[in-house]
Amino acid sequence: MTTEKGKVSIHSENIFPIIKKWLYSDKDIFVRELVSNGCDAIAKHKRLASIGEASLRNDYRVIVRVDRENRTLTFIDNGIGMDLEEIKKYINQVAFSGAEEFVNKYKDKIDESNDIIGHFGLGFYSAFMVADKVEIDTLSYKDGAQPVKWVSEDGMEFEISQGDRKEHGTSITLTISADNEDFLYAYKIREILNKYCYFLPTEIYLEDADEEKRLAEERVRKAQESQEKYDEAIKNGQTPEPIDVETPVEKRPINNTQPLWIRSPKDCTEDDYKAFYKEVFQTNDEPLFWIHLNVDFPFNLKGILYFPKLKNEFELVEGQVKLYNNQVFVADNIKEVIPEFLLLLKGVIDCPDLPLNVSRSFLQNDRDVSKISKHIVKKVADKLKSLYNTERESYDKFWDDIQVFIKFGCLKDDKFYDKIKDVILYKTIDGRHINLKEYLADNQDKTIYYVTDENQQAQYIKQFKENGLNALILDNSLDTPFMGLIEYVENMDKNPENQEEILKFARIDSDISKVLNSDDDEDKADDEKIISLFQDILGQKLASYKVESFKDSNLSAMVVVDEQSIRMAHMKDQFQAMGLEGLNFDEQQGLLINRKSPIIKKLVGFADQADKKDMVELMCQQIADLAMLSNKELKPDQLNDYIDRTNKLMAMIVELEK
Repeated sequence: MTTEKGKVSIHSENIFPIIKKWLYSDKDIFVRELVSNGCDAIAKHKRLASIGEASLRNDYRVIVRVDRENRTLTFIDNGIGMDLEEIKKYINQVAFSGAEEFVNKYKDKIDESNDIIGHFGLGFYSAFMVADKVEIDTLSYKDGAQPVKWVSEDGMEFEISQGDRKEHGTSITLTISADNEDFLYAYKIREILNKYCYFLPTEIYLEDADEEKRLAEERVRKAQESQEKYDEAIKNGQTPEPIDVETPVEKRPINNTQPLWIRSPKDCTEDDYKAFYKEVFQTNDEPLFWIHLNVDFPFNLKGILYFPKLKNEFELVEGQVKLYNNQVFVADNIKEVIPEFLLLLKGVIDCPDLPLNVSRSFLQNDRDVSKISKHIVKKVADKLKSLYNTERESYDKFWDDIQVFIKFGCLKDDKFYDKIKDVILYKTIDGRHINLKEYLADNQDKTIYYVTDENQQAQYIKQFKENGLNALILDNSLDTPFMGLIEYVENMDKNPENQEEILKFARIDSDISKVLNSDDDEDKADDEKIISLFQDILGQKLASYKVESFKDSNLSAMVVVDEQSIRMAHMKDQFQAMGLEGLNFDEQQGLLINRKSPIIKKLVGFADQADKKDMVELMCQQIADLAMLSNKELKPDQLNDYIDRTNKLMAMIVELEK
């Protein structure tokens, strides 16, 4: 073969793809490209062997060799190889798709040709992002083929000559540039291989020339020491110990060629899923449950989505959903493919129908991507409904761990809410988990009572329980907007004037009248006097004053809070948490006074007695503070007043006993 020189041909229609390739934001990609190309070459050889056009091997592999001393990084495969004409076509003519031509050529003979990953020419040129020089040594599998060597120092000018490779396959050697020396460290290459190539279908081996040299020198040293001991023993007439010959450690591939998602769900055990979760996400935690995706039509999609256990609502952060193309890692958390709310999950998605080098604009406008996204949402909804219907006890147990994800998903996608609304659970004050239909079936109207703080609202919960009523516990930061979503969706087709049909949420302390009120026809003659008494003494301490007949005569008063103000105050808290100030909404408290209380009746009787004025004022203040205290914590100045007043009242009682 004569030496040939020339310039790489760039067709005008391929200039734009070249620019995109050179604008990789992450240089690590070149490792993925070159390893993927090697896997492609092996996949092609296997395909040809399956139809009798090549001899099948039992040692297919890709080797990545780091040689820091010589500043080289080499990618070696024993795949299909190339001859001179193919070098000219696939390497010299940039962006000519070798994979596409191969598929077209053998499409009538090979049914599974869609696992050929790359477009060899274009991916290969990513090597020049980090290399001063790139060399290709290749030998085609074809009988009588001659080895070829291709060398280029700039990606544009090349030299082709006779090669010296003895077996079919390709070696690509990069002489790494001075400003990219980090790619000459084996640990760095291992990290990249683990990230992008961990699940490639061909065994990948990482070799470190420096480490091999060190180990070889160590073996020589040990062998010499052993020989010296042996010779010394012979010389001294002793029985020598056998010469220590170190057995080389068997090399193992760095990747898992059979990821769990490529297997049929029926062939996977619970232990398999848990072990795979720990392997992929490097954790000792176990997932709650998982969804195995396995779709062949109308698009090709495989994968496993795991529901991790969220320890609290503050873990409402992105999980990690890895996107693959034929087992080649593409990217984490691609929102165009995986709906945003599903990114709280962890998992792997393998979709060969998507391009290996994803473009956001392409994904946003691709119909298949939209179908895939909708399908994933449907499968998640189906899984939740299946668990609810067939494993209700287990579903109840892990509901508290997944409720944040579910509610976040509903807020992001109301269609998701429509799909799963009947399997959304709510924990009740009696410790059960029920859905909304089950709750409403036990209530005469469409009001849904809820609790945000079991400790703070304990007095109200006690009243509910004593009167045989139930309430839901909605105590995380998503619950307020989630309630708003339900009210909006469920009331869309209802007549707003028909209040009996309108579904609404009410915090347990916002509408306590139906719980407290007795059916007794109590005398209401003193109601105005009671209200005036408390208003004159308390003034603007509370927003409103109202008199009712409580079933429990021992209760003097309770605080009620306007529901709208509750939600506005929650919005203020959320804005402040985000560092936004300016909103000044507080919960509007009103005082509900029990006309049946003996204490209230006494106060009304004392109201016109001048010598009882101080005591009446103290008692009204004390009744209000007790009611407020049962609703929420008092502010520091309010608490100080309450303590001082309590001491004064106790002193008065002592005086009365004298």
